[in-house]
Amino acid sequence: MSPDFGKPPMAAQNQELVEKRLKEAASAGGIRESLKIEWRGQPLNIEVIDMPTDSLYYNPGTHRIRAQRSHDPALDRALDANPWSPESQDYLHFLLQAKPSKPTEKDPDFEELKKSIKDFGQNDAGLITRDGVLVNGNTRRAALKDLGEQSIRVGVLPGDYTWADISAVELSLQLRKDHRRDYSYINRLLAIEEQVALGRPLASVAHDFRTTAAACDQDLWVLTCIREMIDRSSGGGIGLRLVDFEEHQEKLKELRRRYAKELASNKREQAELIKEARLAAMLLGFSKTDVRLIEDDFHDRYLAPRLPDDLRPAPVSAAPAVTIPGLGRSVLATAPKVATAKAFTDSILRAKAAEAAGGKLPPEQVSEAARTFKTVQDAMEKALDPAGRDARLRKRKRAAPDRLDDASQDIEQCITDLVLSRGSRSLDEESFDEALLKLRGSLAKLARESQRSVTEAGDGVTWLLGAVGLEN
Repeated sequence: MSPDFGKPPMAAQNQELVEKRLKEAASAGGIRESLKIEWRGQPLNIEVIDMPTDSLYYNPGTHRIRAQRSHDPALDRALDANPWSPESQDYLHFLLQAKPSKPTEKDPDFEELKKSIKDFGQNDAGLITRDGVLVNGNTRRAALKDLGEQSIRVGVLPGDYTWADISAVELSLQLRKDHRRDYSYINRLLAIEEQVALGRPLASVAHDFRTTAAACDQDLWVLTCIREMIDRSSGGGIGLRLVDFEEHQEKLKELRRRYAKELASNKREQAELIKEARLAAMLLGFSKTDVRLIEDDFHDRYLAPRLPDDLRPAPVSAAPAVTIPGLGRSVLATAPKVATAKAFTDSILRAKAAEAAGGKLPPEQVSEAARTFKTVQDAMEKALDPAGRDARLRKRKRAAPDRLDDASQDIEQCITDLVLSRGSRSLDEESFDEALLKLRGSLAKLARESQRSVTEAGDGVTWLLGAVGLEN
């Protein structure tokens, strides 16, 4: 459910000014500017008026900077306590200008928007409540304030709005295809989660976000994974933040796909080992192509031998068995290898959180965390080199068998097509006969190359040689 932030201090003055401007617009005659919005499931055209820039308030519930709010925990808590205070509104102003992945830097997209407004004026109207809270156009108002502009063009919501209406209208406007500045990755995930938490079907949420239900399900898994990493990194008043994962979008999506593939093959332990090792590589800053090289044996085979003794995680003993009620059977809670891999990833999470903590920790503790992080990063880089060579070798080894598997599937499909054509008498027999002769020629070539390449012929190669009339 959307939080209710109440009314801002200047709500009464803004309501009076809004009513006055709406009456002035209605009595002016001629063609009046309007804004089309989705209001409670129906399209609605609303009047656009001019409002003083300084009299409006940033929306404390805007989806645009929800993840970035954690940049400064103290200001974030103050924002929850009193969203309309000058300090809270200044914090929102700062975040709306900031780079989503690194709030300490100005967002180039914001600078581009500011330049566009300076050169060409405000193209699109914002949207406010009658109390003067910005529903849409928060970033535009920030740009106008920086430029010293005194007024902003805005549409006005109906007076019986709720904070749930504000959230829904903002989302519908922000997700229009013509919108210039998309939500950051994490803010998009949070917006999807919010809509699902409201009880909406996943297919309906996916439609609004112009994606698929499967993609939304993937996004929810990624957000859960990120929150799990934040929890595992936290302790002693420090921890990672949502904003720290903004730049890992593609790596996290690929991890979800690979994790699901392993689970589908009933390989939970391998899935967990791949997940932990790849998360560690992401945290250490390695690229998507590097992360792809990591398989379930990466930690034991490549990484552990290259780690210093003091950073090599001690093997974790088998976890106590968990009894399944009613079945009288027990299963291991966590496989020892998985527990060891998690302990290693936890050490990286804590080191990264400590390194980013800055003045919250003693300087020697921050330096030690940075040293640990760099040492593990160097070891990971050295481990990825042989892992890459072995991956390329495995790919070459599997190339020929994989192509034969694909060919077998095509032949199986051909059998099905033959059955269907027999029922409808639609088979082109001459073309089919020519294709079989071509297949015979290809099999003969395959047999000759197999004879040269395979040192010890198995049943399959022996059959192939006999089928084309070659001796083994």
